Amino acid sequence: MKANMCGLDRVLRIGLGGTLTLLALTGQIGMWGWIGLVPLVTGIVSVCPLYTVLGIRTCKKCN
Repeated sequence: MKANMCGLDRVLRIGLGGTLTLLALTGQIGMWGWIGLVPLVTGIVSVCPLYTVLGIRTCKKCN
């Protein structure tokens, strides 16, 4: 799959996903915190399946 996100989009996803996952690991928030794995993984691999379906790209160099 081609990357469809870069820059700020990736940073925000990794930050939010990492924070939610860490809070779930430490038991500070409930099980819903594991949903943070989704933005964490998509930010790390630079591919968002929903962006692919909708034809969205946040990275100009990825074209």
